[in-house]
Amino acid sequence: MAAVNQIADLHVIGAFEVLVAGVPVALPAGPRRLLAYLAVNGGAQRRDAVTGQLWGWVPQAQARARLRTALWRIGQLPAGLVRSGRDELQLRPSVRVDLAESAGLARGLLDPSGRDRLPDSADLLTDDILPGWDEDWLQLERERHRQLRIHALEALSRRLTAAGRFGAAIDVAYRAIAAEPLRESAWCALIRAHLAEGNRSVASHQLGEYRRLLADELGVDPSETIEALLSPPAGLRRSGP
Repeated sequence: MAAVNQIADLHVIGAFEVLVAGVPVALPAGPRRLLAYLAVNGGAQRRDAVTGQLWGWVPQAQARARLRTALWRIGQLPAGLVRSGRDELQLRPSVRVDLAESAGLARGLLDPSGRDRLPDSADLLTDDILPGWDEDWLQLERERHRQLRIHALEALSRRLTAAGRFGAAIDVAYRAIAAEPLRESAWCALIRAHLAEGNRSVASHQLGEYRRLLADELGVDPSETIEALLSPPAGLRRSGP
């Protein structure tokens, strides 16, 4: 049995990685899939649910054997990663999962009571969960986290704009746009940051880029909401002759 006294990190944001005491550890596909499943779903998972999701295409006895093999291989690591019970499996509380940190960061940014707290980095909100993996059990959680992180990026951009940190606000808005290029609220965050910095011409250019993107991709115009960001105040509009 491996020792349970070493620090372990499990990464599923962007790419899969296991680190023990800061050192990357190589694992075969079976253990990688099992650890990823436990990290993404969180909490205790029933053994029969795990085998059904990960090896549902093989006979039940073979699926159970694959689970035992995966657990044995994980158990050879110099850290205890999985708590294995008779009916349930879960990651040990000592395992740090970047997905949990990302979700916690996002929820904090969306919490109105935490408006004075700004993170040092938005890196945990930039990537999807295991984007190269094609697993049925992963699709819903990947999209759920994706929507959570995009909303959080937009909220962070607005807070950075309000704090006068315009370069950071623009960078974060671009991260939201990269995640969903047609998302109007992300473009609004970008344009507002440019306007707050006093760069109206740049903001106008960005709105033009969004117009072209919508026209090319969907054949529609931007909403009145985003167009109004660059409309002059009522008192400054030119009156007719």
